[in-house]
Amino acid sequence: MNIALFGGTFDPIHAGHLRAAEAAARKFRLDRVLLVPSGNPPHKYRDRLTLFHHRFAMVALACAGDARFVASLLEAPRPDGRPHFSIDTARAVKRSLSPHDHLFFLLGADAFLDLPHWKEYRRLLQTANFIVVSRPAFSSHEIWKTVPRSLLRSARGTASPEKIRMKRTTLHVLRGVDVPVASRDIREAIRAGRRVTGLVPPLVEQYIVKEGLYRPARTGPTR
Repeated sequence: MNIALFGGTFDPIHAGHLRAAEAAARKFRLDRVLLVPSGNPPHKYRDRLTLFHHRFAMVALACAGDARFVASLLEAPRPDGRPHFSIDTARAVKRSLSPHDHLFFLLGADAFLDLPHWKEYRRLLQTANFIVVSRPAFSSHEIWKTVPRSLLRSARGTASPEKIRMKRTTLHVLRGVDVPVASRDIREAIRAGRRVTGLVPPLVEQYIVKEGLYRPARTGPTR
């Protein structure tokens, strides 16, 4: 089987996330895409994230329309509040697979450029094949510079605009995916009272409205 990990805060999950997952599944013949909401992400420990059960529920609703997509609790919050690191999640999934299965790690280009700040990022690059979703006008050279030379299969013939071959894994650049909005834009639009129809899946939009997510906190009358 071909299985991909697609992590993020998903606050909320939106159409761009699904387009990236759909394009990756189509091009790389993925049998499963595990969408993994981050419970205690180390890179956003100071941010005020929407409660995990809401973010997981929205991911589960977004996955309802495609049997290949699975909402995962791999990074559900721990009782002691310890953060989840991608290398630990990837190792756990890798151990559950057979030797004939292939593990991919799906993420956006901006997140990939931040990879050197992740825990054991060199080992992560050797644990899974990578699918990097490029944005318009993004240079593959930036991705190339992020990969340590020591991990390359050879000094020559290892890189192309779409693929970088490493000693144990391969990095693929996925182009042509339109991601017109960010989660932050959606939160701001809702706070401003604007509709987000089309920017999030219909079931997710219904959930946001039902639960009153992202709206300004109400203040009681002054006495």
